[in-house]
Amino acid sequence: MKVTTQGLIIREQVVGESDRLVTVLTRDEGVVRAFARRAKNLKDSKNAATGLLCYSRLNLWKGRDKYMINDAFPIEVFFGLREDILRLALAQYFCELSVELVPDGAESGDYLRLVLNALHFLSKGSRPEAQLKAIVELRMLSLSGYMPDLVCCAACGAYETERMYFKVNRGTIYCKDCYLPKGDPFVALSPAALTAMRHIIYSDFEKIFSFGVSPGAQKELSAAAEAYTVHTLQKRPKTLDFYNSLAASP
Repeated sequence: MKVTTQGLIIREQVVGESDRLVTVLTRDEGVVRAFARRAKNLKDSKNAATGLLCYSRLNLWKGRDKYMINDAFPIEVFFGLREDILRLALAQYFCELSVELVPDGAESGDYLRLVLNALHFLSKGSRPEAQLKAIVELRMLSLSGYMPDLVCCAACGAYETERMYFKVNRGTIYCKDCYLPKGDPFVALSPAALTAMRHIIYSDFEKIFSFGVSPGAQKELSAAAEAYTVHTLQKRPKTLDFYNSLAASP
């Protein structure tokens, strides 16, 4: 069966001298693994279009248990990501999150739109990396059915206090009067950090990248989003640790 779609190359592997096996976050088919013959040939149209972090128009042949890329034409190659190792590392983390969280064989336009917009801002350097990271983490988890409940305190219903406590293993918040330390992992949130988290998961897509936070609130937002992501995945992605090692370097 022939399938025409658009997709972002989130993994690539060279096979033999001229072929590629790629993992693609597609608009219509979820995350798929596809074989591209002669894609390493510089004269082949698939060369640029099947490279890592290239967003392309794809003509696929869908078999019973595999995909073949018949033709591929690049739409956006995000050159800016390759000029900065920190940005590139974060982009690769977004790719790994997609592999982990996007379902196979299902319509996945919202996931693709999220990652493409994040890569656009990341490539242009027009949004802080830490802010983009938290947006992708929280919004992708929410799309995947792991949306945290940040409406109000899970115990008393208080909407906001001077400090709220986000329980990572429950995905819920508690006010300072109701929070009882029991050894569960948590992140303390200021009103600004909590507002940012709510904005990311509850706002219309067109608005999720349009906010700013202070350095202190950003630190809390980043800690909460990352902790919740790692707990949900039940592992630490290697690309996350690599990005963090670079971000911590002087």
